[in-house]
Amino acid sequence: MSRLFNRQTSCILLLHLPPESIVIVHRFLVASWLLCCLAPAATPAAAAETGSIRLAQAAQPAQVQPAQTPAAAAPGAAADAQAVEEPIGNVATVTGNASVTRNDKAIPLKVKDDIYLNDVVQTAANSSLGITFNDATTFNLTANAKITIDGFVFEDGGKNNAALFDVARGTVAFVAASVAKTGDMKISTPSATLGIRGTTGLVEVPEGAAASSPNNVAVKLYPDADGRVGRIEVNDRAGLRLGFLTQGASGFTIRPGSGGARFAAVPLVISSQQLLRDQGFVRQVHSTQNFGRRVITEQRAFRRANPGLLNPNRPNRFGQPGVLRPNGPQRQNNLNRPGLQQQPGLPNRQGLRQRTGSPAQPGVQGQPGLLNRPLLQQRRPAALPPKRLPRQIIR
Repeated sequence: MSRLFNRQTSCILLLHLPPESIVIVHRFLVASWLLCCLAPAATPAAAAETGSIRLAQAAQPAQVQPAQTPAAAAPGAAADAQAVEEPIGNVATVTGNASVTRNDKAIPLKVKDDIYLNDVVQTAANSSLGITFNDATTFNLTANAKITIDGFVFEDGGKNNAALFDVARGTVAFVAASVAKTGDMKISTPSATLGIRGTTGLVEVPEGAAASSPNNVAVKLYPDADGRVGRIEVNDRAGLRLGFLTQGASGFTIRPGSGGARFAAVPLVISSQQLLRDQGFVRQVHSTQNFGRRVITEQRAFRRANPGLLNPNRPNRFGQPGVLRPNGPQRQNNLNRPGLQQQPGLPNRQGLRQRTGSPAQPGVQGQPGLLNRPLLQQRRPAALPPKRLPRQIIR
């Protein structure tokens, strides 16, 4: 009854309107009817689309976590590996009692014992000690002598070889080798520093020697075993040149200077008795060098054949930055360190898998959404059946 009433009312209204208004009203009614018909049809399609999205999100595989890197080595083992230091020389001869101060304790020395950087070696009364270093430089300490190995860098064929030995007291004979010939070798004393340029020499430091003492350091130059004579440059502790020796069996004594000079190198007159004594020291150091070369070769071969056998008296340098392994390959920092995890976002992260359905992008994770999901497909809304338009009734 209501539909008939509305139909009749519409017809009555249309009869009283002009033709232009009738067309406008007809279009408005058709549009309203289409909206009412499309709303129920779109609702199932939207619901189906929402359901498929939820299904795809629920079926999406969980994000794969990066594979864990292997556990790092135990701190104790890593510290031991970093603290291992190769020796720079060996004991060639010992007579009486000699010791080395290392790791804050005195250790008795015997033939073939290792010598390390920063070692302090000394002899007791009526004792002597011969040490040969890796380049064949050799020192022979007489009774009550003391020296410190402050620096030693040697690489066969290298151009940056250097050595620094400090003679604190006693009589010490030396014969220089590769470091002095290819690099920079120095011997320091309480009042002078000596530049050694490939030669044999003798250094005497009396007990209590000091800058103000009249009985001070004596430096002497002697020929090598083959008869060649090298050169010794004599400087004060500040590096000021005091003189140099180039003639065999010659020497200086270092004394307080005059006329404002702090030190002076005074030519030394060597008596025949002193010459005989010194020649005995020189022959001894040359003999020690020959034997020391064999000891160095044997001990190097022994270490290579037994890499896991560590010296229990080796230096303990834990917590000291910048300590390098003399005469060994230097490590490169921060390269190819085992157990190092790469930071998120960096390319080529180990253990991270690419998700299927998305292009391979190194270091980039796919974001949740509608794109690149394997279970989600774009759905088109279902086609609507054609609707019959109401007939216009004109009376």
